[in-house]
Amino acid sequence: MADEDEGAGGSENTAQDEATAEDFERVVSRVHDRIDPDAEERATLEQVAAALANRAADAATDRCPEADVLRVGSTARDTWISGDRDIDVFVRFPTDLDRETLEEYGLEVGHATLPEGHEEYAEHPYVKGEFDGFDVDVVPCFRVDDATKIRSAVDRTPFHTQYLEARLDDELASEVRLTKGFLKGIGVYGSNLRTRGFSGYLTELLVCEYGGFRPFLEAAADWQPPVHLDPEDHGRATFDDPLVVIDPTDPERNVAAVLSSDNVARLQHYARDVLADPRAELFDPDAWEPDPLSTADLRDHLEHRETTPIALRFPAPDLVDDQLYPQLRKSLAGIRSGLEDRDFDVLRAATFAGDDAVVFVELAVAQRPAVERHDGPPIHVRAHAEGFFEAYVDDPDAYGPFVDGDRYVVEREREFTTAREFLESDRLFDVGLGAHVETALEDGYELLVGEELTALLASEALAVELARYFDPRP
Repeated sequence: MADEDEGAGGSENTAQDEATAEDFERVVSRVHDRIDPDAEERATLEQVAAALANRAADAATDRCPEADVLRVGSTARDTWISGDRDIDVFVRFPTDLDRETLEEYGLEVGHATLPEGHEEYAEHPYVKGEFDGFDVDVVPCFRVDDATKIRSAVDRTPFHTQYLEARLDDELASEVRLTKGFLKGIGVYGSNLRTRGFSGYLTELLVCEYGGFRPFLEAAADWQPPVHLDPEDHGRATFDDPLVVIDPTDPERNVAAVLSSDNVARLQHYARDVLADPRAELFDPDAWEPDPLSTADLRDHLEHRETTPIALRFPAPDLVDDQLYPQLRKSLAGIRSGLEDRDFDVLRAATFAGDDAVVFVELAVAQRPAVERHDGPPIHVRAHAEGFFEAYVDDPDAYGPFVDGDRYVVEREREFTTAREFLESDRLFDVGLGAHVETALEDGYELLVGEELTALLASEALAVELARYFDPRP
């Protein structure tokens, strides 16, 4: 009978697996219908991209006859999703050109290509703008022979395009689009320092490595970080990251270096989720967008949780996200550490920004007694023990020193008995803060405690962030 039961169970599991596979394919088909560009959209993009490339080539060769133009990125590799409006044009100059001249020519070519464009700065300046409804970057770089000999980070990008063009056929390109749609849907796509997610290049390499979207999900569901992938078996560099994908064009670089451990874990969670319960909403970022938190809902959360939430609100420094968010995270870590060092236990913390920036900490303990215990050294460590004793023996505000076990102990007056006192004091500036955040706080900030947080709800962006905070998901 036992064998029969096992056989029946196995048949049932097989049927369930087949049903899930069919469901998976039905969902995938629906998602493809939404994310795959149609013939008209492709034709429009190719027409615009060709016009841009011709403009850039004419302007570049007028200044340097040996210059050339290369399209890079997802639209060059047919891995772009319908609705994406980004075109990247790289203008390559010979390596005998000095960097100053490259930057000068690069900006001139950029402005000739995009007359209404504006200058932005990565490792060196480039021109960004709009052309026929597309967002366009015109980026100068050196035409080096080998990606290991780059003179700036952008010099590596053309090698990425060449490497993937040789490996991505139509089927794999389609699988990349599907993977990007999924990563966008679950909120982990984008290598900017706000998201710290999967870049387009990393996504393409992973799909090539595993041979498709589903094989990638099945592998990711079982990852045991740190995970190390080396597509070209370079086998040289080592990295301390949760996911390591050695750049096929540069063995000293981890393509996944910016990827956070949180986002690796999120991928694993949702990979298991979509394989077990396939549904199209996991590919739709709009399905995850909460309504702004209402005043009534905020008060309900505060009453139910019985914690002490505190927000420091200040005008967001005028920085791009890649500069702002690392500074906000550093400041959050410093403030959290400063609170915990003073025994104000932090339950959870977050930081977010709209026109204003907010460092938000939710405290399990926000008030402490007037005295705190301070352990001294063991008494047998004579020099340190005697120094400790002398420091406190005549302190009228200290209880002790007395002996507890093998060491001196005092109970001394606590500097701050409430978290608010600490956060309103100059001691806030002793913690590790981002430079621009520190300057903004020095100019003035608003401290909101408990129900005072309702003031944040006047900003829709902050109300949405608070809705995410109080309804956390993987």
